[in-house]
Amino acid sequence: MAYYLKKTRLKGRTYLSIDESFYNHEKKGTSHRCYKSLGSVETWQAKGLSDPITHFQNEVDALNQARSQIGIRKISDRSPLFYLGYFPLKSILEKLHVKKYLDFFKLTTDFQFDLYELLSSLIYARAVNPCSKYKTFHEVLPCLYEPFHYSYDQLMDGLAFLGNDYQKFVEIFTVQTDKVFGLDSSRTYFDCTNFYFEIDREDDFRRKGPSKEGKKDPIVGLGLLLDRNLIPIGMQMYPGNESEKPVLRQVIDCLKAQNNISGKTIHVADKGLNCAKNIAFSKHNGDGYLFSKSVKTLPETEKTWVLLNEGWTDKKDKNGKLLYQYKSCVDQFPYKVEYNGKETVVTLTEKRLVTYNPSLAAKKRYEINRLVEKAKSLTVSAAKRNEYGEAGKYVSFTGKEGEKAAAKINQKTIDNDLKLAGYNLLVTSEIRMSDQDIYETYHNLWRIEESFKIMKSDLDARPAFCQREETIKGHFLICYLTVLLERLLQFKVLENRYGTSEIFNFMKDFRVTKAETKYINTAKTSELIHGLEEKFRLPLTNYFLTETQIRSILNHKI
Repeated sequence: MAYYLKKTRLKGRTYLSIDESFYNHEKKGTSHRCYKSLGSVETWQAKGLSDPITHFQNEVDALNQARSQIGIRKISDRSPLFYLGYFPLKSILEKLHVKKYLDFFKLTTDFQFDLYELLSSLIYARAVNPCSKYKTFHEVLPCLYEPFHYSYDQLMDGLAFLGNDYQKFVEIFTVQTDKVFGLDSSRTYFDCTNFYFEIDREDDFRRKGPSKEGKKDPIVGLGLLLDRNLIPIGMQMYPGNESEKPVLRQVIDCLKAQNNISGKTIHVADKGLNCAKNIAFSKHNGDGYLFSKSVKTLPETEKTWVLLNEGWTDKKDKNGKLLYQYKSCVDQFPYKVEYNGKETVVTLTEKRLVTYNPSLAAKKRYEINRLVEKAKSLTVSAAKRNEYGEAGKYVSFTGKEGEKAAAKINQKTIDNDLKLAGYNLLVTSEIRMSDQDIYETYHNLWRIEESFKIMKSDLDARPAFCQREETIKGHFLICYLTVLLERLLQFKVLENRYGTSEIFNFMKDFRVTKAETKYINTAKTSELIHGLEEKFRLPLTNYFLTETQIRSILNHKI
């Protein structure tokens, strides 16, 4: 109930005690009892305590404050939040049986930690909350439900060890993936990208070069090889000062040799990588290519063919709605290639597939008209040239940059863009591929770029702050393996019913918070979480979860 200071007068002296009031069940009411006898005020004053009543009242207040806190949970230095969304990756990783191979490395090292535990926990942490290694160690790893047993220094040492021989670990995973899930290397796909480092100083590995983001920071290049079903089977890193144009062939050849691939590799690239040298290299080495090409940049003869109303085939959905139209041609096309310092023209036989998407056309025309209206309003107000932004492409200027410029709407450019809206051109060396196969292959291969997007955004691989070359490579190995496990989940387990973003959002979102006796599920409902619950028969949508249920989730076998 409560403590109070009791004062009793006896024979001219004031005696103090701390008494306690409590509920008496026998009397069914409040009773009192002595908690602590304190003696007399006069005795305490004789000992030098000038105000015993105030002194002991403070003690009573402290007792009552302490009593009021009984049964109230306090925060601690450990968060009550736990990540659980990594459990499908954990299940797939265990299914691959790579631990036995990683355990072999114990024979060649004096590590006082488990390399497999370090590798797996870093993958899980990267999937649920990508951030710096320091933050990963101090904030993310402690929130994985299962504990880890290594220090920060051991983490960095282990990462460097993994990176020093990263291709060996990639090979272990590729071999085990093939054994467990099956890989199809009869046709492979290749793409490359780069990552920048926010540091001023270059080194032997991080070199300044042509970053795709236009960054001037040191960068590292990375090539990725995928099987016919878009499962990653190899990666290679190279110094960023090496231009992609000459290095691509080396990377492709190296990745093919490492994976014993004798079949054709298709180099897939966006509009920025379809240079003549890459195309010629691919053809010369028995490989192929598949590029997207802007219709706007085509010669007038090819542009005329694109716009002809003849030869189109309609592609409709099951309800009869027009999805897109397509037509193709096979012909010889010239490319200018620099050879031994001299420019020469090579002629290549290619298939070109043009598509027209009415939905895309409507979207493009809306955007064009929006920019035109902006341009018109700016010309009326005599805005500065640098105020037009993207709308400036529909204006002809006379006047200097930054000044009030004389501007006139360029109707020719507007009409041309409106006319070409919704058209797209695909260029490929694979002349025997059907039109439909070319279209579906390219539009499915956005997942190659998506793989890099995952590393660059969802997995927060850039900018990378690691310093040693081995640590950098270890960092990207973790990113690569995270992508690999996600791809296996997406394609082999979930049969491509859900998108990459959906999967990563689930892994980040599926968390629990520890309450008194149970855990509260803080995840949001989604089509994916219901699909996983049904497929795996796990209580993923339960608001309350017990310790046993959480264990069943984390120990689930796919």
